[in-house]
Amino acid sequence: MALTTVNVFALGGTIAMAAPDSGQPVRGRAKGPGVTPRLTARGLVRAVPALGHVARIKAIDFRRVPGAQLDDDDLIELARAIIKGRAPAVVTQGTDTIEETAFALDLLVGGRQTVVVTGAMRHPGLAGADGPANLLAAVTVAASEAAEGLGALVVMGDRIHAASLARKTNSAMPDAFTSPNAGPIGFVAEGNVRILLHPVEGASITLPAKQADTRPVLVVTAHQNDDGEVLRAIYGREIAGVIIAAMGGGHLAPKAADAAEALSRRVPVVLASRTGSGPVLARTYGFKGSEMDLTSRGLIRAGWLEPAKARILLALARRAGLDRRKTRAAFANYGGG
Repeated sequence: MALTTVNVFALGGTIAMAAPDSGQPVRGRAKGPGVTPRLTARGLVRAVPALGHVARIKAIDFRRVPGAQLDDDDLIELARAIIKGRAPAVVTQGTDTIEETAFALDLLVGGRQTVVVTGAMRHPGLAGADGPANLLAAVTVAASEAAEGLGALVVMGDRIHAASLARKTNSAMPDAFTSPNAGPIGFVAEGNVRILLHPVEGASITLPAKQADTRPVLVVTAHQNDDGEVLRAIYGREIAGVIIAAMGGGHLAPKAADAAEALSRRVPVVLASRTGSGPVLARTYGFKGSEMDLTSRGLIRAGWLEPAKARILLALARRAGLDRRKTRAAFANYGGG
């Protein structure tokens, strides 16, 4: 049986890290004593000979930067390259922003092609480097019929996560990636892909050739004793929208609630929870600054999307030119709106 072709797009990150040369900058910053992204896509693939038994690999050097330096334009260009490639795709990148990249690809590529995002928590210079095993598992999933139609996936530590659910929940441990709201949807064992759960169908974003609003979407974190000063300060900024990482089930202090309402008259303001799991509530609390109060003032609930993913969805919705009604409908796919 002929092997499936899998396009491997290398973006850099810990999986591609190595000890630095002297004097070479990484996106404007001189290399220090730490490791930096240096391995090419071919170098990553060559380090895992078993890949040749799983799929025909086409290695593509797309970027070579830390995950924290990727931006929305990078993700949009990546989605277009994946669609143009007409084959299952694996994306290797820094773990700092895997959850954002995977969710953006879920919105832009969806179930048309299998897309798997992976990386490493331990770089190749450390004992127990996990990059090769993660790459092998990711390619195994991408080449599998079992993964077809599931949307974008995150594969780390042999666990398979839906893009809309996956989160990096630890800054350093090898098992950093979890799906707090539902758990992983499957796993890889003995070279076999096992899908145990099927994720709900999410939103789909189609970007026009000329994007409508490319201004940034900001994320503001709420806190106890919040007087809304930050929200008032950004009122006059050139922005496309705001995500508020609210307390608990979607709550703000009274002065912050007033500032959020004023801002929502100008740009879409989305209410997410800073807790890390669970949804923004809809109709439980009625005090000033509660979820019921804030939605009555025009804020959009993010559902179970954490602030980072809510920002991706709102930014792409604005670039696609969606009005507020359609933007609410997009968030409704995740229990919001």
